[in-house]
Amino acid sequence: MKIVSVVGNRPQFVKSAALSLALVSKKIDEVVVHTGQHYDRELSEVFFEELGIPSPRYRLDLHTAEPRAMEAGIGPVLEREQPDLVLVFGDTNSTLAGARASIKAGIPLAHVEAGLRSGDLAMPEEHTRIEVDSLAAHLFCPDERSAETLRREGAHGEIHVVGDVMADASMRFAPAARERNPIPYEPGSYVVATIHRQSNVFQPRLGAIVQGINRVPEPVVFPAHPRTRANIEGAGLVLGSHVRTYGPLGYLELASLASQARVIVTDSGGLQKEAYWYGVPCVTVRPSTEWVDTVEVGANVLVDANPGAIASAVATAAMPGERPVLYGDGHASERIALVLRATMRGR
Repeated sequence: MKIVSVVGNRPQFVKSAALSLALVSKKIDEVVVHTGQHYDRELSEVFFEELGIPSPRYRLDLHTAEPRAMEAGIGPVLEREQPDLVLVFGDTNSTLAGARASIKAGIPLAHVEAGLRSGDLAMPEEHTRIEVDSLAAHLFCPDERSAETLRREGAHGEIHVVGDVMADASMRFAPAARERNPIPYEPGSYVVATIHRQSNVFQPRLGAIVQGINRVPEPVVFPAHPRTRANIEGAGLVLGSHVRTYGPLGYLELASLASQARVIVTDSGGLQKEAYWYGVPCVTVRPSTEWVDTVEVGANVLVDANPGAIASAVATAAMPGERPVLYGDGHASERIALVLRATMRGR
């Protein structure tokens, strides 16, 4: 059995790493295609080195986030490899390009993180989730809520509640991250901030977010995405002296920092979940989130791009007294591999 996995950005490398190990254990041949959506070395190549997984067999090196360009690059790979199935992750433009290329080639599609909805159609990611789920033959959901969403929408694919592959990666890699990457701060004495979504890295929202971060009295560790850093500089925005900026960090470096922070401020989908698994309260700088359970249990606070609201949310952020298990038990990858193996048995 052969699968083509399409990856292109930081969270997808992590998800793919956890799942690749399970696919190997089930003797499934995986061909990884790296679209090049994230082409900075610290956002891509470092993952394969750090996590000890094979490098992608195909590197499109397109240096673009344009779905049509990526779809055009993925198509010839599918024609050459003739896989039994195409696997896509999450809700990025690489996800959309891989899904469209799969359908165009007449190859069944599987979607990991299916059924997630923020309810905010102003987000491009929401449109991607809906479209990819409508195309997929296999829908791997992190929880029953996501599965029920797909049932309400009348999804045609087979629905499987498996848990979250990011939980697998977090449980597998976070202890090693802290051991390999000691932090230069007292645990619990600082805030980690990551801002990268397109809606947040242009004015006026970017300026409001910077103001909010500047109002946080504690040290703030800010690993800046290249575009975020360039736009801060281009807009003439000034970060406070208590804000320590870094270039993009490797996954293990960020896991070490984030898992020992007092609060995480982010617009990342993946980091919201990781914060929960780490036991670190999260402030999400977005008007909506697809990970609504973290908000409902009180571990995650949604704030818009308002300086005062950001600073206030950070000051009062705290984990709930009881922390129910959310999004799986660390064995999602194994369940996905078992489903795929059974689906393709005899082919």
